[in-house]
Amino acid sequence: MPRADSRLVRTGLPVVVAIVGILAGYLLSIGLSGYFVFLAVSAVTAAIAILGLGIVTGSAGMIALCQLTFAAVGAWVVSLLNVLEAPGGFVLWLLAGGAAAGGVGILVGLPALRLRGVNLAVVTLGFAAAADVTLVQIQFPGSKDGVPVMRPETFSSDRSYFFFSIIVLAVCGLVVYFLQRGRWGSSWKAVAFSERGTASVGQSVQAAKLTAFAVSAALGGISGGIIAGQVQLPFASSFTPIQSLALYVLAVMSGAYLIDMAIFGGFLWVLVPELLKRWGIPQDWGFVIFGALGVQALTSGTNLGQGIRNMWWRRDDARAAAAARARASSPAPASASTAATTSAAAPASRSAASGHALSVEHLTVEFGALKALDNVSLDVPAGSIMGLIGPNGAGKSTFVDAISGFLPNAGGTVRLDGVSLGRMSPTRRARLGLRRTFQQDRVPPSLTIDAYVRFVARRRVSSAEVAEVLEHFGCPPARTRLAGVDVGTRRLVEVAANVLARPAVLLLDEPAAGLSRAEHLALGERLGTVPGRFGTTIVLIEHDLDLVRTVCSTLTVLDFGKVLASGPQDEVLADRAVIKAYMGETEML
Repeated sequence: MPRADSRLVRTGLPVVVAIVGILAGYLLSIGLSGYFVFLAVSAVTAAIAILGLGIVTGSAGMIALCQLTFAAVGAWVVSLLNVLEAPGGFVLWLLAGGAAAGGVGILVGLPALRLRGVNLAVVTLGFAAAADVTLVQIQFPGSKDGVPVMRPETFSSDRSYFFFSIIVLAVCGLVVYFLQRGRWGSSWKAVAFSERGTASVGQSVQAAKLTAFAVSAALGGISGGIIAGQVQLPFASSFTPIQSLALYVLAVMSGAYLIDMAIFGGFLWVLVPELLKRWGIPQDWGFVIFGALGVQALTSGTNLGQGIRNMWWRRDDARAAAAARARASSPAPASASTAATTSAAAPASRSAASGHALSVEHLTVEFGALKALDNVSLDVPAGSIMGLIGPNGAGKSTFVDAISGFLPNAGGTVRLDGVSLGRMSPTRRARLGLRRTFQQDRVPPSLTIDAYVRFVARRRVSSAEVAEVLEHFGCPPARTRLAGVDVGTRRLVEVAANVLARPAVLLLDEPAAGLSRAEHLALGERLGTVPGRFGTTIVLIEHDLDLVRTVCSTLTVLDFGKVLASGPQDEVLADRAVIKAYMGETEML
């Protein structure tokens, strides 16, 4: 019941906040003077545009310097439909403008599939400059003939139109809120932190980037449509590249992926120029102020919104870290090891029916003249835990990369449950049931544990299932923020999330790195129950031989890219060639 109540609060509270915001907007529309009503509409349009920027820059981690160009697309479509007297009225025109801008956003986002950082910034800024020149030449439909954009009949006055813009802002905020907490939002945050980590859980990196651009551009288009209704005769001077740069800076400075800070950014958009105007300072100095604020945010690494939240969450993060250490050092509950055996029986028997969960034949990887893997062949029985060990430089990490699809030029054959993986992408392999973890931290800290686990699982899971797998691996509660726990705990969460996905095979690349001795032992006990409980076969790549001895029934040893030995644990560890590879010839004498 507490979890259900919590979810109900998370769903219902934003709706209540939106309704309160709409009521506040109504009161403002009555109380503000005419000039301030105009400024308020400008703040709302800026907030919507910044809200979109918060998705592509703050959540997805890409640089887009053309947000007002998308706004121009929305305004142009609204103006065109107005001139054509298209059916449906302003509201449908506004939606059409947002959809058109979203389509343009996908086209602009295509370079983001290969470019990032400054290179992507140059492309988007170049698009904004080209669009600005084009708009100056063609103008907006109806502007030359003086055909004003018709506002909604119910909201035709300036005061009522401001109230209409508040309603649009509230709806946009709700849409962004639920998108950010859904799979799309998790994919945006994951791809910003690690593209390899995103692909390894079956999420298309391309789809994550393009959806971020599309939603961001659509919000920009909606803001442009509102501007068209506000001024009624839009001109290119309202959508210049320098204004897009200023919006980007505001988004970075305020932390616009946070909805309240996007609204705050819209407030600053009109406040700073208005103050400069009242003080007799040229308003162009506003861009200088925005630039200084942006430089401060970029150099400090913390935006205003996140800084405020960090102060609020610091105590909770400390408590979560202490609780995580206590859970991780305690062994898995005995009842938990047996209670879910029946629920995992179906997947376990499915894997067992295929004989070998993973078969690798003649796997070869070459980097120029270096053979990182040389004709490696092995079979992993279904329902088992096989250890892959070897000294540093033996080729273990290369093996994991090749098996999981991150080295597409690898030679040989890889079969998962008898199905050849050929040259499938990492995303496709993950969706078929081949998952992996990483030596480096690939868990996005901007998510909660619950959001991350559900994202990685790629299936509908109940709160009880999430809580069960987290408890099994000694992880903090689902509501805990990943930013508030240490790297070792995030590795445990990564393992738990991939286990909950119930893949056929899970490749664990040094999962015990960063854990204490007690945590190593606890992890070994927990991993030992995974095949029977969750129906997942494990390949464990690990340097800690004590953990390997505890968990693995069979071992394969790599040395200089070749299989040195493979078979039952006792036989492999007693092999003189294996001992020599680990200890050196001198130590054996």
